[in-house]
Amino acid sequence: MDDRKLRILTAVVDEYIVTGEPVGSKAIMPHIKASSATIRNEMAELEKQGYLEQPHTSAGRVPTYKGYRLYVDKLMEQNKLSDEEKGMLDQMIPKEYVTENDLVEQASVALAELTKCAAIVANATPEISVISKVEVIPTGKRMYVILMITSNGSIKNKVCRLEFDLDQEQLDFFDNFVKQNLDGVAVSDISDAYIEKLTEAMGTYMLSLSPLVSEILKMSKEMKEVSITGQRNLLTCQDFDRNEIISLLDNEKILKSFMDDTFSGLKVMFSPEKDGFVVSNSSMITSSFMKDGKKAGTLGLLGPMRLDYAKFIPYLEYFTGKITDMLSGETEDEDEK
Repeated sequence: MDDRKLRILTAVVDEYIVTGEPVGSKAIMPHIKASSATIRNEMAELEKQGYLEQPHTSAGRVPTYKGYRLYVDKLMEQNKLSDEEKGMLDQMIPKEYVTENDLVEQASVALAELTKCAAIVANATPEISVISKVEVIPTGKRMYVILMITSNGSIKNKVCRLEFDLDQEQLDFFDNFVKQNLDGVAVSDISDAYIEKLTEAMGTYMLSLSPLVSEILKMSKEMKEVSITGQRNLLTCQDFDRNEIISLLDNEKILKSFMDDTFSGLKVMFSPEKDGFVVSNSSMITSSFMKDGKKAGTLGLLGPMRLDYAKFIPYLEYFTGKITDMLSGETEDEDEK
């Protein structure tokens, strides 16, 4: 591909990202020093090579996923965040948070609002993570917080409202019971059948304590699966088949394998490149965040293929960089030093 073809492809992608309409030669003439006929010939050649396609005979061209791939990998000029933009993003990330999950979840909400896409969060692969501690903390009348900590540093908590207050004997029994039956157990092994077996083993305490055990099952499932924020953005996007989005939202865990595929750094995936990806004409940008030098999870954006990659990639990288710093206990003063 010669330089002019590359510049024409770049101009077509940039224009299509903004308008969502097929791009004709006249629309990109201001960016290319060539006649309209020459540009049309070059666009026809790009179509033969598989980088552009023509939806209708009389229409302009739109990028194919192959065109987007070349654009993202080689041609795109990524935006550099200004100090003002960094300040705006800093305000969207909570400086104080109760748990690490709260930090990441709030960051995903901010990212979904900022980009009008769906933000996806996946914890690090739980198969290598075991339960380190489960604790029940009374917080008020009939209110209890269940705290779960895993070996990879994940912290999860749930508020559980019971129909009656637990006495100290019941709390002591539960504390000993979870130490004997849950400490050291892999998160991936916590299943409905496993929890049912534990509940039956409680004997006379089953009626009073089974709601707490049920919450532990829910927490372990949340650690295994991905969570999606900004579902409405997907449902209202004209680029998508609504039924495909509904299918995705009914089975969010199908995204898990794609999220786990991001070992470090940033990755851009297009639906035609991924077998089993249920949403056609979509793309996903993922970036992993770390804790103390180890991968703690992945934050991603799911949207149409005509995303503003040059704008959104710096946003995502900035968020995951900030999350990494906060999880690792780094401060701005330490960074400057």
